[in-house]
Amino acid sequence: MVAMTIVEQAAGKRQRAGADRRESRYAPRVTRPSKQLETFANPRPGREYHISFECPEFTCLCPMTGQPDFATILIDYVPDQLCVELKSLKLYLWSYRDEGAFHEAVTNRICDDLVATTHPRSITVTGKFWVRGGITTTVTVTHAG
Repeated sequence: MVAMTIVEQAAGKRQRAGADRRESRYAPRVTRPSKQLETFANPRPGREYHISFECPEFTCLCPMTGQPDFATILIDYVPDQLCVELKSLKLYLWSYRDEGAFHEAVTNRICDDLVATTHPRSITVTGKFWVRGGITTTVTVTHAG
């Protein structure tokens, strides 16, 4: 057994504590799909301006076959008092990955959920669904607040 001085013991504790902090700081964070959309205050509520998102990795399941449907979801809105927070939007769209949904229904639901959460002055949600059976589908939903 090797005897350590108090200074050496303290240095060892600090070193171990530092390693613990590094491990927790770099530990992978678990993110999960969520239907919870979050908002933040519009920084310029007196100005009318557009916020546009292009989400090219949207997936859901065909309710008839269970096969995956892929789409690009385009969102363009004029905020009023609230703006949607991007990470929550990403997790929200991800939440459809294992759900069966008709293209028309899912595009309308996305629009309805954004309207209920942010109360925009206006919004347009477009779902551009990839080819299935030789047919592409584009669904455009608009709402004026």
